[in-house]
Amino acid sequence: MALTGLPPPDQKRARVQSMFDRIAPRYDRMNRLLTLGLDQRWRSAALDAAGVGPADRVLDIACGTGDLCERLAARGAGVVGLDFSAEMLRVARRRRVDAALVRADAERLPHPDAAFTVVTCGFALRNFASLQCALAEMARVLASGGHLALVEVDRPSATWLRAAHSLYFDRVVPRLGAWLSDREAYRYLPASTAYLPEAAKLCGMLEGLGFEAVRRRRFLLGAAQLLVARRAVP
Repeated sequence: MALTGLPPPDQKRARVQSMFDRIAPRYDRMNRLLTLGLDQRWRSAALDAAGVGPADRVLDIACGTGDLCERLAARGAGVVGLDFSAEMLRVARRRRVDAALVRADAERLPHPDAAFTVVTCGFALRNFASLQCALAEMARVLASGGHLALVEVDRPSATWLRAAHSLYFDRVVPRLGAWLSDREAYRYLPASTAYLPEAAKLCGMLEGLGFEAVRRRRFLLGAAQLLVARRAVP
């Protein structure tokens, strides 16, 4: 059954792609505003946790306008940024991001097995048509012993924090988004947390795909999360 107010599975890919094409020119500005710039710290924390360095070959999935790609390149890594939104990649190219930028679907990656030592993904898990397929592709292209780092939104566990967060995320964010960017997109983005599995299930999905040492860290009292894992060595 379709989730209330969200596109059904057979329409999700096309709807999400169209949405990100529309909001690409204002996407970075809105991220900084809505997170008070904390999204940048969370991205850096992901790269620290994955231990990214000059020897790494990194695939940044759903790279958007290239925020993570810039940080990866600054660490000396060889970077491929992949996204299915042509407009997001257009903005990344205008920023002269030091990465090979590829337009492709995260559920059908155009890369050989074990091609990368690190795979990253920022704030996109809830946007894939099939999260299981996307995670399986991440596992396929990641070399044994390589690291996976996923940054995503979350919701606080404590009742009062959850209520306060919901007031901001579910009410204020859509209104600011409608005023400054795109009404439909910023109604979808908070609602799309419904697509995310519970933490235990998400960690279990990674373990079932051959990841080990799965760790989860929460930011801002539970408003965002980081999952880091290592591809098991046979």
